[in-house]
Order: sequence, then C-alpha cells, then structure tokens
Amino acid sequence: MRTGQTPTGHGFGSPAAAPSTRRPDTLVGRATARVLAYIALTKPRVIELLLVATIPAMLLADRGAVDIVLILSTLFGGWMGAASANSLNCVVDADIDKVMKRTERRPLARDAVPTRNAFVFGVVLGVASFAWLWWRANLLAGVLVVLTIAFYVLVYTMVLKRRTWQNVIWGGAAGCMPALVGWAAVTGSLSWEPVVLFLVVFFWTPPHTWALAMRYKDDYQAAGVPMLPVIATEEHVTKQILLYTWATVVTTLVLVPAAGLVYAAVALVAGVWFLVMAHQLYRSVRGGGSVKPLRLFLQSNNYLAIVFVGLSIDSVLGLQTVSQLLG
Repeated sequence: MRTGQTPTGHGFGSPAAAPSTRRPDTLVGRATARVLAYIALTKPRVIELLLVATIPAMLLADRGAVDIVLILSTLFGGWMGAASANSLNCVVDADIDKVMKRTERRPLARDAVPTRNAFVFGVVLGVASFAWLWWRANLLAGVLVVLTIAFYVLVYTMVLKRRTWQNVIWGGAAGCMPALVGWAAVTGSLSWEPVVLFLVVFFWTPPHTWALAMRYKDDYQAAGVPMLPVIATEEHVTKQILLYTWATVVTTLVLVPAAGLVYAAVALVAGVWFLVMAHQLYRSVRGGGSVKPLRLFLQSNNYLAIVFVGLSIDSVLGLQTVSQLLG
C-alpha cells in the first residue's frame, strides 16, 4: 500500500502566509496515511473472501426469505472479527513480514503503525465484534467469532504456521467459521448444512494457498515458514492440490439435497471447471512444461464465489429442494 503526503505547492503571498498554507496539507497527508495503514492491518482483500461464505449460509438457513438487516448486521460483526484476527496476525508476524517481498509493505513491516497500537486496535475490534453480534444476532454467533479469532491467532499464527507444513490445512479452519457464524445468526443453533459449508472452505483452502505458496516459495523459505512447496517437490505439491480439489468439489455436492436444482447445476459445472484447472497444473508439472500456479490461485477465488453465489440465488428463489423433488 503506497502512502504519501498531498502536494503542498508554493505560496505567492507574504512569507508569513506560507506555513499556514502548508501545514493543513501536511497534517491531512499524515492523517490519511495513518488511516490507510490501520485499514491495511485488517487485510481488506482477505476479509472479502472470508465474508463470502456468510451470506449463502444465512440465506440457506432462512430459505425463501431475505432479512437484509440481519445480513448486513452479521456482515458488519463478521468484518470486525476478521479485521481483529488479521490485525493481531500482523502483530505476531511482523518479523517475517519484513523478510518476505510479498508482505514487506504491510504496516508493521514498514513501521507505519506502532506495534502496541496495532495490538490494542485488534483487541478492541474483537471485543466490538463479539458485543455487536450478541446484540444484533445472538450469543452463539458472538461466541463463534471469538473462537475464530482465538484459533487464528493463537493456534494457527503462533503455533502451526512456523512449525509444520500442515499449517494451512488445520489453520485454515478459521477461514471456514463464517459459514457457522452466518447460520447461527439466523437460527441460534447449528446443523449439518453449515458444517458442509465449513468443509467446503476447509478443503478449498489448501489448494488455494499452496498454489500461491508455489509462486512465493523463496519468500516462505527465507522467512522460515515450512509451507508444503518449501519442503516438497512440485509434483508432490500439485498432487496434493489435486486431491484437495477433488475433496472440495465432492463436498459441494453433499449439500445438493438441501438445495435446489440451480445450486446443483452450478456446483457441478463449476466443480468440473475447477478440477480441469487442477489436473492441468498437475500434468504440466509431471510433463516438465510451463508451471503457472498463480493462475489456479486466482481462479480458485472465482470458483468459490461462483458456487456460493449459486447457492445464494437458489436459496432466495426458495424452490423445492432436491430431496423434496425426489421424495
């Protein structure tokens, strides 16, 4: 994120007037840079991905109806929770963020925000998220957000990330929680449907992340983070990507009985597309051709979005579910 001050220009009045024309611009520039730095702590692009699972879970839980106020309230609470987790993650990972080219421009890596301030910022966001969701939804939704923050920071960031190549597999569970939070916000309980959505994101996370890690393998190696592409061959990594891609697609189909034909068609077509990409990456490595893992990383975002949009549309339409049609 590039920061800077606004141009001050040159004054043509009396010398005494010059400081008064420059100081406001300087103060505004510094304030803007500071605000942007705090926003960067929350990793906005990551939050978008996390929240994409909340909406379909809520719409499926309240199939055929749309409570826009509750949805927006839950998204806001979830945003604060994710922002809290990401900010605290930046605090813990500040040392390795300075080493990695991909993260060297993060606020703490370039000393744009004091570490203590970032920590307080993250904690306040976490408390606010819990209080907001308890108030606007229910206690279960608030508790699930707190558990998500704690797991992401304490288990993934502080324990798993730097110790095992399975960091992404188990640590990715934090990114699956929005599906549970969304369902709980509507129903005040949990069921098998949000668990399936949880597992969709759980299985999707390794191929998505490992594809990116293949591109930035040297960065992770320099930082001492044992991502799978750092410790294994490309063939082994792409084989694991392929296996987890299959698990992802199969899991999306498990949800078909609770949804309608719209979701069934979208999940099937998008799944075939995702599998083709994963197989192409695996074959390119085995054949010694040009390997483009970043393409799979980018398209995996599109895949997940397409599946969840399909589920959302299907849920809003409220047509008969596949189980009802067959029964």
